[in-house]
Amino acid sequence: MKNNMIYGLHPVMEAINSGKQIDKIFIQKNLKGSLSQELLSLLKNKNITYKTVPVEKINRLTRDNHQGVVAFVSPITFYTLEDILEKPAGKARSFILLDGITDPRNFGAIVRTAVAVDADGIIIPENNSAPVNEDVVKTSAGGIFKIPIIKVKHLKDAIFLLQAHDIKIVAATEKSDTLVYNIDLKPDFALIMGSEGKGINKSLLQMSQARAKLPMSPKMDSLNVSVACGIILYEAIRQRL
Repeated sequence: MKNNMIYGLHPVMEAINSGKQIDKIFIQKNLKGSLSQELLSLLKNKNITYKTVPVEKINRLTRDNHQGVVAFVSPITFYTLEDILEKPAGKARSFILLDGITDPRNFGAIVRTAVAVDADGIIIPENNSAPVNEDVVKTSAGGIFKIPIIKVKHLKDAIFLLQAHDIKIVAATEKSDTLVYNIDLKPDFALIMGSEGKGINKSLLQMSQARAKLPMSPKMDSLNVSVACGIILYEAIRQRL
């Protein structure tokens, strides 16, 4: 085991059976053998999502005898959205949904701000999201341990559930005609932040009830995603004061 990385069939299965929270798991494509089939059955029984990748990807992670499997153990326990929504908040709630945020430092910076504004949770998809690793812990200044991180199979399902609880879905996008200052953020809301390259997935954008943009000089196309997220969250704080 290196830091939070485990490799090898037996060590990975032992980690899963011992109840460790698995953040990511990569399995070599076309992996053969009875042990690999045992691992796949275990993952299915435990409802753990994995990604099949070429052996070159795993070799880049470790040159040790990985046997075609590498897993990353999360330093935190993930929450379910149902658990969070069932708890009485006692205040206007705010959530952040991260669509395609794969850089641990951006993720960590968003977590730090979310804790600072007392947000109720950060929702990430099982795939195409940053790993919860030491970079996230450091960049978040330990904030990763102070806010619920909610991992879901699909962000669409999370949005449906949030809407069922009368939580307004706000998408941060430069494609909007409405400045964030003209959007009511006093009630419960969930903010979708997309990657700087691709932005928010079109299907998620269509599910939003409001689309917010930030004023921007023509000299610059966009802001860093963590900076933009912080500005919007603090606008919500300003409105709620």
